[in-house]
Amino acid sequence: MNLRQLEALVAVADAGTFTDAAVALGMSQASVSRAVAALEASLGARLLHRTTRQVSLTATGARVLPIARRVLSEVAHLTLTATRSFSELRVGYAWAALGKHTRRLQKAWPHPDVPLVFVQSGTETAGLAEGSADVAVLRRPLDDDRFETALVGTESRYAAVATDNALARRRTVRISDLARYTVALDSRTGTTTASLWPAGSGPASTRETHGVDEWLTLIAAGQAVGVTSEATANQNPRPGVAYRAVRDAPRISVWLAWWRDDPPYGLTELIALARGAYQPSDQGPQAFGVDIAGH
Repeated sequence: MNLRQLEALVAVADAGTFTDAAVALGMSQASVSRAVAALEASLGARLLHRTTRQVSLTATGARVLPIARRVLSEVAHLTLTATRSFSELRVGYAWAALGKHTRRLQKAWPHPDVPLVFVQSGTETAGLAEGSADVAVLRRPLDDDRFETALVGTESRYAAVATDNALARRRTVRISDLARYTVALDSRTGTTTASLWPAGSGPASTRETHGVDEWLTLIAAGQAVGVTSEATANQNPRPGVAYRAVRDAPRISVWLAWWRDDPPYGLTELIALARGAYQPSDQGPQAFGVDIAGH
């Protein structure tokens, strides 16, 4: 067993196909297939169901996958700890950093010799577990005792719809207005699940996506609608997509997270600045009803 085999398994599980996993890893499809097969041989168990159209985890694979992720993240953390020289503080995010507060926070950062750099990473920990970030912006609870978190604020929820959708003509919408459409979800890094709707009144259908770009592309084409944070509306304009405030949906909590045993340089100042950006006056319903139509 080796790390490349674990990386191949995780990549295939995330991408859903050997072809897409190969692209993500910068390997050939045959190499990825051989790596997963070698891992299965090493463990003496089949981890993936393979068909001509898709790949899915076996029951054993579903148990092995989170452990593989943890092993890889621990190795990344080990490498980061050994090689890091705080020349910059990297803040990871999956979708939208801190939205409209991002630039303001960077301008207020008091350590010009250690720039505050925001880096995008489409993982559950926004690059923290993988070693590409020192701190992560999260909008989902993180149930992992290796990490410490601090709540810095909350954000409104916004619907994203195609600009030719009837809902785009409204200033605000209700969560029930979206239920008759296909709702695009990202179960790995997104903030929306079917549980956002009351029992028995959920979406007509859902469609799984992988990251904000795929999510926006579906919505712009009118193939789905979405629900996301206010920060996404601010930071991800897209031609053909209109964002509308959802007036009856619960707000989204925003946390900063870091390795519990290795708090990074400038963490105290970063938390204070982020909390200062999300002042109580900024927590009420937002009225800006962003309309990004690609003009």
